Amino acid sequence: MTNLKLPEDFIFGGATAAYQVEGATSKDGKGRVAWDTFLEDNYWYTAEPASDFYHQYPVDLKLAEEFGVNGIRISIAWSRIFPEGYGEVNEKGVQFYHKVLDEAKKRGVEPFVTLHHFDTPEALHKEGDFLNRDTIDHFVNYAKFCFEEFGDKVNYWTTFNEIGPIGDGQYISGKFPPGIKYDFEKAFQSHHNMMLAHARAVKEYKEGNYKGEIGIVHALQTNYPYNPENSDDVRACKLQDILQNQFLLDATFNGKYSDETLEGVNNIFEVNGGNLDIKECDLEILNEAKDLNDFLGINYYMSDWIRAYEGKSEIFHNATGDEGSSVYRLKGIGEKVFDVDVPRTDWDWIIYPQGLYDQIMRVKNTYPNYKKIYITENGLGYKDNFENGKIDDQPRIDYVKEHFKAIHHAIEDGANVKGYFIWSLMDVFSWSNGYEKRYGLFYVDFDTQERFPKKSAYWYKELAETKEIK
Repeated sequence: MTNLKLPEDFIFGGATAAYQVEGATSKDGKGRVAWDTFLEDNYWYTAEPASDFYHQYPVDLKLAEEFGVNGIRISIAWSRIFPEGYGEVNEKGVQFYHKVLDEAKKRGVEPFVTLHHFDTPEALHKEGDFLNRDTIDHFVNYAKFCFEEFGDKVNYWTTFNEIGPIGDGQYISGKFPPGIKYDFEKAFQSHHNMMLAHARAVKEYKEGNYKGEIGIVHALQTNYPYNPENSDDVRACKLQDILQNQFLLDATFNGKYSDETLEGVNNIFEVNGGNLDIKECDLEILNEAKDLNDFLGINYYMSDWIRAYEGKSEIFHNATGDEGSSVYRLKGIGEKVFDVDVPRTDWDWIIYPQGLYDQIMRVKNTYPNYKKIYITENGLGYKDNFENGKIDDQPRIDYVKEHFKAIHHAIEDGANVKGYFIWSLMDVFSWSNGYEKRYGLFYVDFDTQERFPKKSAYWYKELAETKEIK
């Protein structure tokens, strides 16, 4: 069998996020985020010290260089720059990110910098987060500060990471602060307002004539009808897709919401209550920004099979890796069927690389004004077994390899995919799973903060060097 070759300029990256790796949650003037309180009140772990990237970043970037990882997704912690979300600048926070960016350049690792990765400052979160339109203004001002301060060191900016899971986690599943469940009005309004903030930030970037590129990262989760012959299942699948994907993609690339999208949203509201506040000036801004996105980041981990469901909403989040314990049913939308003949992780995430191909091609065919795609997150959460300083994580290698095949297939079929960022570079704190669910190329001993390359790190290095999927 012929090895599959990836483009010569393809980025082989590693992904991180500030709150999940930095630790130092209150060090050097950093302001609180809602997660600090939410974890203290609801979970058995905190984000302290996480992977201690605040002190270990030179170690991690050196490992990236040594193992052929030539791109890194990092995020700036908004509250490390503006502790209250606006007002006085925290200089120590600013200098930390200058040091990280300088180290990345020294190591030949291209930084892809995200402005918001689930961590609105607590002072703003308490006032309604992005349901409060004042937060949009504060975010745009924070973005402008970062463009100006770090613009000569950053070639790739991302406004938001995963608006969809933010709205879902905050207002539907309740696994993110403020822990509200089944409030579809708040979820869709949050989606819209964050997309408006994205559009305004992109416009500011382009009007400022900065040298780099700017885009957004969406988590695209592919849904399939449980019974394709059943029109109710097909309809349920469509509604789930509108909730997770289509609403956001429409705003990103069409600058408006299609009639099909709005009909689906209104159907969900008819069953569950709610309405959307979309102003005419909002749509003007979305429209002005729709062709300004330089790239789309796709985060992809799983697909789901959806069956029609009319009972009461019920979600149980599998946070401990107890396979088979997940429940996800939304009134008037549908339910996820986990008992299908497809492999899944211990956390009930269904492993289906074809779903990544389908989402890439969906963007290419439905939103032809996209310019290029990066797979900004993909990886396997796994209970790594550490033995004598070695970690044989062959299932992770198999998972990533099959998804690379899907990417190669999409490139062959005309999609412009320019890079891949494995989640995650090193083991990290996981929002609603703590520290047991490991994703990294490098094993982190969270007691000593020592790093150990896994089998997957050596495999990834060879892939980056040869660009061949063997």
